Amino acid sequence: MNPHQSQPASLWALFVSLVKNRQLALQMMRREVIGRYRGSMMGLAWSFFNPLFMLSIYTFVFTIVFKARWGVEAGGGKADFAILAFVGLIVHGLFAECINRAPTLVIANVNFVKKVIFPLEILPWVACGSALFHAAISLLVLLLVQLLFQHQIPWTAIFFPLILLPLIFMAMGFSWFLASLGVYLRDVAQVTGILTTVLMYISPVFYPVSALPPQYQGWLQLNPLTLIIEDGRNTLTLGQLPQWGAWFRLLVISIAVAWVGYVWFQKTRKGFADVL
Repeated sequence: MNPHQSQPASLWALFVSLVKNRQLALQMMRREVIGRYRGSMMGLAWSFFNPLFMLSIYTFVFTIVFKARWGVEAGGGKADFAILAFVGLIVHGLFAECINRAPTLVIANVNFVKKVIFPLEILPWVACGSALFHAAISLLVLLLVQLLFQHQIPWTAIFFPLILLPLIFMAMGFSWFLASLGVYLRDVAQVTGILTTVLMYISPVFYPVSALPPQYQGWLQLNPLTLIIEDGRNTLTLGQLPQWGAWFRLLVISIAVAWVGYVWFQKTRKGFADVL
């Protein structure tokens, strides 16, 4: 295959590529998840204990050290704070893992660029799939903790995977863009970690939107993670339905972002072989 050949970049091609290469993508996702823990004594068990450990640390720091409380309407106990905050951590963690890994995806797979026929556009899907696996484990931890302390899981929790759909498309759009940009500008990998850390604190992860003064709440709503985190809490812990109108608008925007990122990746991949 000529690495300089133009690749299809339509919205239809985006989905066709995923369906056509789904078996390859699934195999690479599995290999990546297993490879992350290969050689460790506990193996995949770390994927369960890591979120449990981080949940404990964040709960201690914010409820014991900073004496933070979520509010009367959601309960003021430490367990309530931990559960509500952990929903935000799951959403942010999924997005951050995709974004932080994106700039090095192509660089770390030089052989796929130069020597073999390989659909490079699935590399962000592989990273996203790995992030989704760890998010699912974190969600399992959350549900277990919720059963332990609150003795129930609202039926609206079934909508949580659907709520994540705009987040996945948005993460993919940025991943395609950053994966390409990272080939030409290596400094991108250093910047993304800083930006995702900042994003955690300007998203309602450790606080509800209502905790901010009214003049700042509108600005926070511009953050696409805000709606997903708030709807995630509503469905997983508060038993409330998602804001379907806002969710649909965000889904349309997210698909547009994914398409723009995909077009950028397909148009710029022709120079990967020369740079690498």
